[in-house]
Amino acid sequence: MARKKEYIESEVIDKAMELFWKNGYETTSMQMLEKQMGINKFSIYSSFGSKKGVFLECVKSYRKKLLAITDKLKDSNNGIVGIKEYFYDFLEFAKDNNDFIKGCLVTNAANELNEDSDPVIKNQLSNFTKEIRSLFENNVRQETGFTEVQVQEQSDYYIVSMFGLSSASRVFNKPQLHIFIENIFSKK
Repeated sequence: MARKKEYIESEVIDKAMELFWKNGYETTSMQMLEKQMGINKFSIYSSFGSKKGVFLECVKSYRKKLLAITDKLKDSNNGIVGIKEYFYDFLEFAKDNNDFIKGCLVTNAANELNEDSDPVIKNQLSNFTKEIRSLFENNVRQETGFTEVQVQEQSDYYIVSMFGLSSASRVFNKPQLHIFIENIFSKK
């Protein structure tokens, strides 16, 4: 007879997500996960298969938590203004209980990637980034006067800027981040 789980998966995934969000994927060890999640390695392996399995579940959970602001952007009819609102919404979303901005779980992990990184992890991070870029592209298309090449270039500019904001948000203060966002959107 299988043992009954003495934990709620969504709760331990939220705890693991906080750890990955803070430390990235590569730096987070199984021992750190065990301590943070409050369950032993056997339970982690039994439920999630591996550290990679835990991380992939964390990315799924992160996407769900981010839906409030991605859906707002998806439903926006404000063109580039909608993208700018997303940048500000993201800063609020990424705050912890002490008003420290943690950056983006995906960006933090992507900053660690190298040629030897797990291809499944690379693929998940890439897919997430493509989804956000697609939302940017849809909003840029709402503007008039852009050629298709300009739509693609502007969408690339915004996704790279979002990566920059995600990384910068862990280091710089709110006034600096506000200036950064305003400068991104000061030109089309």
